Amino acid sequence: MKRIVFVLFFIANLTTAQINLGDSIPLIELKNNLNKPINLTSFKGKYVLIDFWASWCAPCRLGNKKLVKLHAELNPNRIEIIGISIDTDTNKWLKAVEKDKIKFTQLIDSKGFDAETAMQFSVEELPSKYLFNQEGILIAKNPTEEEIIKLIEK
Repeated sequence: MKRIVFVLFFIANLTTAQINLGDSIPLIELKNNLNKPINLTSFKGKYVLIDFWASWCAPCRLGNKKLVKLHAELNPNRIEIIGISIDTDTNKWLKAVEKDKIKFTQLIDSKGFDAETAMQFSVEELPSKYLFNQEGILIAKNPTEEEIIKLIEK
């Protein structure tokens, strides 16, 4: 009986595993807005800011404006900004990318909060941001723009 309880506890913890500071960037491949597969680990060597968002999320759309400005100000050889949409409607996502004039990498995992990527990152609210260093190690959750600049300029 103790073994069954332990196994169930272990499985429950696996399904709710959450990414923590010091963890490596997960091996995830998603399609971008040009329908090409992109692997998150392909950006090692740069800081990587991952921003989870959706077209229907008003705070996300305001955040997009800030990220577009930040993207224009930062050295693209130093940091990669990646938006991951959890929109369930790809067309609404594509229209939002165009309307918000987003030029940085855009990916989609179209199953809403049930998306595998959102579960791997334990996304419970939008927007949610994760900053990884050049080695692909998580160094900040939900950093402000000022914190991002300070961290990447160290």
